[in-house]
Amino acid sequence: MNKAKFNLIKSKYGHYVSWAIWAEEGERPKDNIGDLSIFDIERNNQILDLLRPNIILVGLNISRRIETPLGNFHDSRSKSTDYKLRDVLKDTVLWGGYMTDIIKDFEEKSSGNMMKYLRTDKKFEEENLEIFRKELKILEIDTPLIIAIGNDAYKILKRNFKDEFKIFKIPHYASYLSKKDYREKVQLMLEDLY
Repeated sequence: MNKAKFNLIKSKYGHYVSWAIWAEEGERPKDNIGDLSIFDIERNNQILDLLRPNIILVGLNISRRIETPLGNFHDSRSKSTDYKLRDVLKDTVLWGGYMTDIIKDFEEKSSGNMMKYLRTDKKFEEENLEIFRKELKILEIDTPLIIAIGNDAYKILKRNFKDEFKIFKIPHYASYLSKKDYREKVQLMLEDLY
């Protein structure tokens, strides 16, 4: 990843994308989850070497407005479970992957409501799929490894891209699994990737 491409992605898509890299945990599991200074390439130019644009982790949609570029999946609110994603991806081949949602700029906490809306507005889904394709084009990756986060993101990706890409699935980090159980389950699934 070069600086120009990193900055292009940040400026064009930064309000709903990020990278699967987080600051170190600290004393508590949620410590530093929202520390986005790690993406300051002027102070941390090694970050570009850690990014892996060939790995695409895809969630369904944002549950709240993302105020800071690259802040998606780095939510420090007390109710957030993004810390479980940091824990499960650390020291894996997915660390440094590109993170995005398949549905952009649609704030909805309930995945059921999101899927219900998509059934009533097929054009909206198609518009979002086109944005996803543009993201992939900017990343310049011909054969990405696509990892859906949760069942609903997986359904949309499989329905629309099954003939183009290999698509795998991990459970959503907001599932009711403990951090330890979530990590164990995802680790087993990642073993099947390679």
